[in-house]
Amino acid sequence: MEQRKIIEVRDLVKQYGDFTAVKGISFDVYENEVFGLLGPNGAGKSTTLEIIETLRPKTSGSVKVAGFDLDREPDAIKEIIGVQLQSSGYYPSLNLLELIDLFAGLYNQPVNARELLQAFNLEDKATAKFKALSGGQKQRFSIATTLINKPKIIFLDEPTTGLDPQARRNLWTLIQQVRAQGTTVVITTHYMDEAEFLCDRCAIVDSGRIIALDSPDALIDQLLAGGFEGRKVAKKANLEDVFIQLTGKELREE
Repeated sequence: MEQRKIIEVRDLVKQYGDFTAVKGISFDVYENEVFGLLGPNGAGKSTTLEIIETLRPKTSGSVKVAGFDLDREPDAIKEIIGVQLQSSGYYPSLNLLELIDLFAGLYNQPVNARELLQAFNLEDKATAKFKALSGGQKQRFSIATTLINKPKIIFLDEPTTGLDPQARRNLWTLIQQVRAQGTTVVITTHYMDEAEFLCDRCAIVDSGRIIALDSPDALIDQLLAGGFEGRKVAKKANLEDVFIQLTGKELREE
């Protein structure tokens, strides 16, 4: 069955004065996949996401999201996407229930706040303020808020940075569950094991250009076909697996 394109980016350019951050990149994201934008700091991946999210103007090129043109229909795009907020995006005096109700009002969407918190293992923090949450709890709540407007696509910018192994693996499971419900996920990450586990396809961005785009397995196979040999023989488990096996999978949060 042919995959349907839900994001189409063509010849996208973003300039800041004499500096060109995004240099004519093109790619598609398919419906109900997890798509990764990978690259070193300053590669242009966050700028690209912010343009697609309607948060930053482009210099040239074209972007379509679910058939809506970025130039002509930005408001229509905003209605069908969810964007992960950073901690600065939350009112510090409101608790989690109040924050969800606030966003639901802004989106004009009815939401059962307690059910949403329960789905993200946060029901016992319903009356806690965002600033009182642990790092993993903040990230889970941040992803939960992306779903309030029942989006077709969610954008997650480095969602597991700074988390301990249990919290990181827990978020992987949550992202898979979101995708299983029919939502397309676009993610940036600096953790290559995370991209390999979660992503159906990855675009590797460097100096404002896409230098590779394929599934993680295909990209690895292409490297090996060129004669690359790793520094040591790959094993069926890694040190993080050892850590989680010894200390347990349960989240240890206050």
